Amino acid sequence: MTRWGILATGHIASRFAEDLRLVPDAELVAVGSRAAESAQRFADTYGAKHAYGSWVELAADPEVDVIYVATPHAAHHEAAMTCLTAGKAVLLEKPFTLDLASSTELVDTARAAGVFLMEAMWMRMNPMILRAVQLIADGAIGTVRGVRADFGVAGPFPPEHRMRSVALGGGALLDLGIYPISLAYLLLGVPQHIRSWAKLGPEGTDENTGILFGYDTGALATLSCGMVGASELSASITGSTGRIDLPEPFFRPGSLTLHRDGVEPETISTEVVGNGYQYEAIEVQRCLAAGLTESPMVPHSTTLEVMALLDTVREQIGVRYV
Repeated sequence: MTRWGILATGHIASRFAEDLRLVPDAELVAVGSRAAESAQRFADTYGAKHAYGSWVELAADPEVDVIYVATPHAAHHEAAMTCLTAGKAVLLEKPFTLDLASSTELVDTARAAGVFLMEAMWMRMNPMILRAVQLIADGAIGTVRGVRADFGVAGPFPPEHRMRSVALGGGALLDLGIYPISLAYLLLGVPQHIRSWAKLGPEGTDENTGILFGYDTGALATLSCGMVGASELSASITGSTGRIDLPEPFFRPGSLTLHRDGVEPETISTEVVGNGYQYEAIEVQRCLAAGLTESPMVPHSTTLEVMALLDTVREQIGVRYV
């Protein structure tokens, strides 16, 4: 049995707790928050035995094997460091931190302590995403020449909302843009050329952002994210002999459509169960059982390379965090 703790009590923490019930040999043991009352309400709702009014107390609980950190991303570094230095394995919500330097510090800390650490990029463990990757590896659409992906939400959000606040690492890029960027990285790797543009809001965070990745192979990734209108949330992967379309939401699809030259389109689907967070919990438990300190599905190198891409885009669009 893997004994879980959850750090934070917001919306994402709740969805993860719901999905943890779908994971074999998983038990939610404890929850920690900076507010004891919030922790107790969460524990009562999801059946955790212990509720703590501080992160330090949660990290010190000897009954907890691994902690899922679900705070807003501006607090990721502090929360994860609290857990890692206490010797606890960590599943850390994406994006890892606000920049490459602080992400690297977490990875270095985990490696030095021999403690498991993984970014919770749940998209990479989605069954249909994995199926798309396998189809491409099998040559179903030839060589990948292009990726198109967009993640836009309608808003509007008040100035103090985490999506707009500079202090909270707000803006579309880190919260939404990480998905299109991660998809392009998964399929094409690190681009040799990056061009970005954004409309910034009054707080200095990005409201609408366009990103173009160019590869020396000739491949292109056309990516966008924003909080000025609800987009289709779909993605398309174009190859030299076909195409794979991922429907809404492309980061948690329940199906895909395979288009091949001279062949009728084929839709492949799977039953959608839960919120989609159970797959990352299953991977964490598999790694812990095998004695691994990082996941081969989301290795530290992947997290750091994607964080470097986010840093480059953020620099180009002129977003600065405080």
